[in-house]
Amino acid sequence: MPTSVTGQTALAAGFGCGHGCPWQQLRELLLRSLAENGLQLDQLQAIASVEYKRKEAGLHRLAEALGVGLYFFDAPHLSGYTAQLTHVSALAQAITGSAGVAESSALALAEQLGSAPAQLIVPRRAIARATVAIARVTVKLPR
Repeated sequence: MPTSVTGQTALAAGFGCGHGCPWQQLRELLLRSLAENGLQLDQLQAIASVEYKRKEAGLHRLAEALGVGLYFFDAPHLSGYTAQLTHVSALAQAITGSAGVAESSALALAEQLGSAPAQLIVPRRAIARATVAIARVTVKLPR
């Protein structure tokens, strides 16, 4: 039976985006956010968004281009992270049912990937049609 040891740091990115947002804009926003915070793309384990965005081609193409998993969380699940958000959006709440898509998606995904509470390390960053946030968690690896 394997024992658990503290392993690597995993990054999870959460995205919000307008309908039809090109994957290249999402990628540029992610890469800029990582670089400006001294983080490496190879630490990124997966990306996520709210269930409402499941059919957004840009998110699927981004995950494919990065070679990472893509996860979606329903609004009730994301609402459990509202107290940890640095930005709450009435518009996002009205459209998706989540008060903060990027940050709450990043936190939910990081906690799913890891074995400890997630930490929001890059708060919501926005461009015209997209938002991103990045969370970190330590993943326990089997010995």
